[in-house]
Amino acid sequence: MAELPPLDLPDDPRLAANITHFARALRAAGLPVGPGKVIKAVRAVAAVGFTDKRDFYWALHAVFVTRPEQRRVFAQIFRLFWRDPRYVEHMMAMMLPAVRGVQEDRAPKPAEKRAAEALLDGVERDAPDLPEGEGTEIEVDATLTMSREERLRRLDFEQMSAEEMAEAKRLLARLHLPVRPLTSRRTMAHPRGAKPDWRRTLRASLRTGGDLAEIATRKNRVRWPNLVVLCDISGSMSAYSRAVLHFLHAVANRQGQGWAKVHGFTFGTRLTNITRHLATRDVDAALAAAGAEAQDWEGGTRIGACLHAFNRDWSRRVLGQGAVVLLITDGLDRDDAEQLGREMERLHLSSRQLIWLNPLLRWDGFAPKAAGIRAMLPHVDSFRAGHNIASLAALAQAISRPEDSGDKARLMALM
Repeated sequence: MAELPPLDLPDDPRLAANITHFARALRAAGLPVGPGKVIKAVRAVAAVGFTDKRDFYWALHAVFVTRPEQRRVFAQIFRLFWRDPRYVEHMMAMMLPAVRGVQEDRAPKPAEKRAAEALLDGVERDAPDLPEGEGTEIEVDATLTMSREERLRRLDFEQMSAEEMAEAKRLLARLHLPVRPLTSRRTMAHPRGAKPDWRRTLRASLRTGGDLAEIATRKNRVRWPNLVVLCDISGSMSAYSRAVLHFLHAVANRQGQGWAKVHGFTFGTRLTNITRHLATRDVDAALAAAGAEAQDWEGGTRIGACLHAFNRDWSRRVLGQGAVVLLITDGLDRDDAEQLGREMERLHLSSRQLIWLNPLLRWDGFAPKAAGIRAMLPHVDSFRAGHNIASLAALAQAISRPEDSGDKARLMALM
């Protein structure tokens, strides 16, 4: 919890009513809050008292927060609801469209826009009245304005509101990630094959006294590769990893895309295999089960150690038959860079194609300055952005065209 000014007890306290309104704001922001939790929260505050600000915060936190990804939303709404006396004005300024000057604008923090929508649910948000004669008429040329769906495709996952994220999940569920089959060295009987099958031809000639009626032919078999996704769920990647896992669930449960099998792994401070949870048809149940098993959500990052665990325990099982590997991480690792480079090299040699999705590429001035990024970049086939729906949709092109290295060549020149 951030250091904030102490709470002042009002002269006419309505603590139970305020806790109820606070719970409604949490529910509007997406937290599963019902009447039972409101009653528990009132009893918890009555038990710990209202004199210490930390006790009050953690009493409500213990009741309303049940998953790691809910902490950020709870903290933002708590700060605005209980500590800022002008939170409505602050949120109105954030939500209202405004013509801004040349001053630098502060970007909203993660979950801040979501908290704003929850706190302003039902509040009238009319534009302020201007004195007569001082109004300015603004004409907007909307001929080049993007549609809502197109705008949502290019909006950063971290800056999406609750409504926008729900719509983004529906768009992610419709994305396709097709793959071309691989030609195997093994062959199969085929009437129009390009290779003669002399064994079958001689066996058939025995029925006609040794005369060759026709030459049997064979053709190469085709097989489908595996898709292996390694998703970073550390604190800096939490907003992106949830969207990527929704996309991964859609790919794993969509028939006709050609993948032999889709394997999913999450990593932060340890590696977790969530493949069996992706088989659940309901996406909410699948991700809830995956989140319950992965205990390092929004924690630290140990990319090298987690890749070592994957190479040691899982690479022989899931990377056979020419698997395609998607690595989703920002590459910010404090462990040994040499170990990270060795594990990335082994992962690259074990896979047919290694694609790295990094949300930091959304910045125009991105450069491979971090030691972890410099150690990983030489060992990937393609280096691409992974911060919005459009970047995930572009994966189909990267998989179908192995020569497309994305931004790797440009960034390698900067190293």
